Amino acid sequence: MNGDDSGNVIVINVTEYESRIAILEDGKLVELLVERPEHERIVGNIYKGKVASVLPGLQAAFIDIGMEKNAFLHYSDVGDFEGEGDLLIDWEADEGEDDDDPESKPYRKKRRHHRRIGDLFKKDQEVLVQLIKEPIGDKGPKITTDVSIPGRYVVLVPGSSGVGISRKVSNWGEKRRLRKIVSKLTPDGFGVIIRTVGEGKTEKQFRADINFLLRIWGKIAKRVEKFPAPLLLHRDMEMTSSLIRDLLGPAIDRVVVDSKKEYRNIRHYLKMVAPNLLNKVELYDDKVPIFDVFDIEPQIEKMLSRKVWIKKGAYIVIDQTEALVTIDVNTGKFVGRRDSETTLLNTNLEAAREVARQIRLRDIGGIIIVDFIDMERHENRRKLFDEFRKELRKDRSKTYITQVSDLGLIEMTRQRVRPSLMHTFSVPCPHCDGIGRVLSNETVAIKIERWFKRAKVASEYHDYQLVVYPTVAELLIGENGSRLNRLAGKLNFHIDLIQDTTIHPANFKVISEKNGVDITNRFAPA
Repeated sequence: MNGDDSGNVIVINVTEYESRIAILEDGKLVELLVERPEHERIVGNIYKGKVASVLPGLQAAFIDIGMEKNAFLHYSDVGDFEGEGDLLIDWEADEGEDDDDPESKPYRKKRRHHRRIGDLFKKDQEVLVQLIKEPIGDKGPKITTDVSIPGRYVVLVPGSSGVGISRKVSNWGEKRRLRKIVSKLTPDGFGVIIRTVGEGKTEKQFRADINFLLRIWGKIAKRVEKFPAPLLLHRDMEMTSSLIRDLLGPAIDRVVVDSKKEYRNIRHYLKMVAPNLLNKVELYDDKVPIFDVFDIEPQIEKMLSRKVWIKKGAYIVIDQTEALVTIDVNTGKFVGRRDSETTLLNTNLEAAREVARQIRLRDIGGIIIVDFIDMERHENRRKLFDEFRKELRKDRSKTYITQVSDLGLIEMTRQRVRPSLMHTFSVPCPHCDGIGRVLSNETVAIKIERWFKRAKVASEYHDYQLVVYPTVAELLIGENGSRLNRLAGKLNFHIDLIQDTTIHPANFKVISEKNGVDITNRFAPA
């Protein structure tokens, strides 16, 4: 089998320690989903939790759901709770949620009146919740009381009423047909949202989907009554199955998977809900790794780079801080053949396409600031904004962007439900502690000299061992050990230099030769 570059393809690679799903658009990697045993997908899971604390000042509560950190529940994520009549559903206003995004679940209800969080929750109270955002950094998971269960064609919302339809279904006649079919299939005590993929489907298909979701809810309801909190009540589909459920449709041309087990699971699911899509699923069983055949591995390697080259020698630089992500656009080697304003516009347009792709690919969320190259003409700024917005529409996560500022900046936010792929593939640098830079060898050498000068004033020792990183040792030795020898002679010390590759390049240790005690901190700066 050859990796066909045409069309939209989902490529699935499964190993013992990792599952990866690549989404390709005409051969270009635009999304990469990774799941490992130690960090399985948990968005969409439903829990029976116990209120650990209520914070009236923040209008929030912390809920114990059995995880390492308590989950955060803000008042805005509290739905129609325990029959509270002042929390009402407005389905038509809410159906703008992107129903093709598995992470945009659950659908939230609109409130017309408000009460305080302390009126709804008390310590040790049990509550049914659903996880909507994974733990990221020091922050715990985020939850909602608006529990919903997504299916292939509909989303079931227990404890609600009414039928909503995705805004992407634009034909009013089709909307009326869908609402009529689903309304008579929906039992009392449940709301339903019809997903985009439900367009054109039959009553039989909707009945099978709704009945399947009702059986799931029945099992959840039994566990709620039987077991105390905290408790995981329902685990959402694992990554591969959930992606097939939410994404496989007319826009996807092929699904290629290298695992017989996953291949059988996908086909089993499709036979129940969408047998017409079975012919799109292929089993890959050649010896060459599947990600190599589709030229995905080199694209992943480039994704991990801070600098990303775009066409004609221009490039973008992506830096991630704790609070936000900055993306800088540079012309690089691109000088153009016409006037400079046209050159800048062309560079910015190419950058806008690549920035939008990189944001999707790296799964960057939160606040993002893109520093495009400044342009004088207002119409060019408008063209840049329109192009960037058009590319971001391909993103399944919700985004919001501002107009291009006079400084060439676009500020944007992107829905974040899990740590970015950089957090999955990497750990903070043990040398720089995340700042991206380490002290220079010269700076470390000067720090060492200052240490010995302080020791001269207050130390009873005269013989020392100095342990440093090899590059620092090289600087201290210099020609014939002159730098360290001069320092020792000036202070009347004896200093033995020891090179250690395991020590942090910006650190050093000083040990007394008299008793072997580490005295580094004794004469460190206060």
